[in-house]
Amino acid sequence: MIQREDFSNALSKSVGDKFTLENVISFTVELIVVLLLAFIINRIGKFFIRKFFNIKIKGGLQHERRDLTLQKLLENILSYFVGFITIITILNNFFDVKGILAGAGVVGIAVGFGAQSLVKDIITGFFIIFEEQFFVGDYVRINTFEGTVTQIGLRITKVRAFSGEIQIIPNGTIIEVTNFSAHNSVAVVDISVAYGENIEKVEAIINEYLTDLTERYEDVVKTPELLGVQTLGPTEVVLRIICETLPMRHLQMSRQLRKDIKILLDEHGIATPLSKMMLLSQPVGNTNV
Repeated sequence: MIQREDFSNALSKSVGDKFTLENVISFTVELIVVLLLAFIINRIGKFFIRKFFNIKIKGGLQHERRDLTLQKLLENILSYFVGFITIITILNNFFDVKGILAGAGVVGIAVGFGAQSLVKDIITGFFIIFEEQFFVGDYVRINTFEGTVTQIGLRITKVRAFSGEIQIIPNGTIIEVTNFSAHNSVAVVDISVAYGENIEKVEAIINEYLTDLTERYEDVVKTPELLGVQTLGPTEVVLRIICETLPMRHLQMSRQLRKDIKILLDEHGIATPLSKMMLLSQPVGNTNV
């Protein structure tokens, strides 16, 4: 009983010494200073990171996306690092942080065996960025999901589909990647005309329309090419046009080309193919005896 009372008195005295008014005021001031310094360091660090990449971005759209991705990643790493140091500094007022960190090293080894997937995600995330597989803003197909990359983190990648849903993909599960934004796209447009039309005349009309297409549409990289007759269908002759566009602009330009050429052919009286149906009538009953 005496030993228990002695321990209780000692503990009360220790706590009382720790939380005196002077110590509370000192801790509060130190806490404010630490948080203020962390905020300032975080803001200054992000400012210099953005300044560096603003100067560096001069290499086209693909390099701009890569630098934007690296910028956001470095900003996140800076925030994590400053936050960790801030927490350790604050906890140092209550515990022996050196002992905790030493123990954490031993525990970390044990936890590491159970966190292999997490480590795999982080390592894969670094390789995705530095191998330039895809960047923020790219339109990609990852495994079976297709959409626009909105975020690349140390552990996960976020992809937004055309219909709006967000797919969160752990980096370690990324096996197959198709990047549709890495290079220019190609619009393939087939134009059908009736068999009775003069094909050479149709080709001349379309070629004249294609000559100044780069001046009218900024998405067109170079003058489109009319390849000629692609197929002979049951009721139509199909002409094929290929048009190189900026990345992921080929679908919009395909629709625009079809609209413009349809209007153009109508203006020149070029008929579009129509399906024909022949009806044969048979007399009722058998007239042969």
